[in-house]
Amino acid sequence: MKKLRIIAGLAAVGLAALGLAGCSTDGSSGGKTTVNWWTWDDHQAANYKLCIPGFEKANPDITVKISQYNVNDYFTKLTAGFVAGTAPDAFQNSVPLLGQYAGQKQIMPLDDLIKKTGFDLGKFDIGVDSWKYTDGKQYGIPLDWAGAAIYFNEDMVKAAGLTDDAIKTMTWNPDDGGTFDKIVAHLTVDTNGKRGDEPGFDKNSVKTYGIGTLAASDFNGQTSWNPFVTTLGWKLGGDATAWPKVLPYDDPRMTKTLDYIRGLGDRGLMPKFGQFTISAAEQVGAGQVAMAQDGTWSATSITKVPGVKVGIAPTVEGPDGTRGMISNSNANNIFVGTKHVDQTWKWVSYMGSVECQTIAGKTATFLPSIAQALQSTVDAQKADGVDISSFIDALKKKELYPAPPIANGQEITDTLQPMFEAFFSGEGDASFLKSAQAKSKEILAKK
Repeated sequence: MKKLRIIAGLAAVGLAALGLAGCSTDGSSGGKTTVNWWTWDDHQAANYKLCIPGFEKANPDITVKISQYNVNDYFTKLTAGFVAGTAPDAFQNSVPLLGQYAGQKQIMPLDDLIKKTGFDLGKFDIGVDSWKYTDGKQYGIPLDWAGAAIYFNEDMVKAAGLTDDAIKTMTWNPDDGGTFDKIVAHLTVDTNGKRGDEPGFDKNSVKTYGIGTLAASDFNGQTSWNPFVTTLGWKLGGDATAWPKVLPYDDPRMTKTLDYIRGLGDRGLMPKFGQFTISAAEQVGAGQVAMAQDGTWSATSITKVPGVKVGIAPTVEGPDGTRGMISNSNANNIFVGTKHVDQTWKWVSYMGSVECQTIAGKTATFLPSIAQALQSTVDAQKADGVDISSFIDALKKKELYPAPPIANGQEITDTLQPMFEAFFSGEGDASFLKSAQAKSKEILAKK
């Protein structure tokens, strides 16, 4: 799963002139019905194509066509298709856009189809409730989930006199940073060979940072500050698991966490915000960082960096010994204008089966929402020398909380992102969180 730039608002009708290859007005060809499915992720496209042969063999009257568009174009094309009535029959969507698409009646509630076919939502271990709209109806069938993990250079850890187990059991608190702080400092090395916990360390001339930057401008901090503040009991939606009326940023736990994380950059133990523009995998590969907290979707890329042996650790344990993080979910939506509801539902429901998610999930470029399929992903990766067991442990131990669906997701992003960016760039202090909370309340209240 990749990070998204969400496109808000219906596009002008003129956008319908954009090329929408892969769509057809009737979805039929050679006596067969063609079901069009879209994704923004090239890995998802390739993986789910592996499910097509089995599906088409069982449904010889249906042909599935998968189209993948770059994320920067995906939602614009999708919106144009809504306007022109040429959107794909079904498509991959991200939680922040549920409110917009369901509210504008561009996607179908699926409850009647679920009941009619006896489709079992109970098979999913994560993501179901994230796809219920304010009307209480189910609009999405979960595909995958993602969280955060800590990737570390095993040779650098060993050279520092540390063990892999020390990385996998790091503790954290906002007061002294716990063992996490000690390890990050010890793994940081300046250009003179001094470590971050040694006298004479030069914070202004660092060769290798202990950890990649944890400063980020996104409002949920999925792979940055969220796994830290969540261990203190804070959640993005507060007490609301869905459709919160406010994002509770004005909280001492948030203030302490963000101050601590920005302080790591001030101490020279992590790159400052915007210092590096290359990916975490490239930073690890270049020896610029000893550890990087990144998305679960990066497991196969970071662990395959040439010449570097990379281990995977879970996120930090908090003061009470537990871990926690926000988890985003992707799901299938069905376009309300599809002319082939039953055929499209057959494909969507098959994508939500143990069989298909097991086939598609073996490359671990995404994590299936069904635990049985996820275990197959873990086993396949273990055979390839990649240990992603910490991901399934997080799911089993209920260390994840689903990102709550929210109203006006793009406006939230556009408004709050500059505020977080300014803070992590060194402008002002954490008092901005009070304004961020007030803004969130104002935007979430809009119809």
